[in-house]
Amino acid sequence: MKQEFKNFEEFYQFYLEEHSNKYCRRMHFIGSSLVVAVLFMSLITQCWWLLILLPLLGYGFAWLGHFIYEGNKPATFTYPLYSLMADWVMIKDIITRKVSI
Repeated sequence: MKQEFKNFEEFYQFYLEEHSNKYCRRMHFIGSSLVVAVLFMSLITQCWWLLILLPLLGYGFAWLGHFIYEGNKPATFTYPLYSLMADWVMIKDIITRKVSI
């Protein structure tokens, strides 16, 4: 059943609960870091075909984290836009040490 959220902040609290396992968060961090690295490499080298790798790297690592470590369904399947936004907020929170890995 799909939960209704009044705003992004409310969704983000749900999102963090769905990412309670540190190994799942680590998989998200690795995938997102690779997305940034490959994006910059594509822009610098103008190898545009590398952009095909972005969703594979980002979602691939994240979904493996959910299926292997968290044991739940990724929020992307139900809340795609909020989930994408929350992933980058969580990455920022990991970098600023508000969320641990």
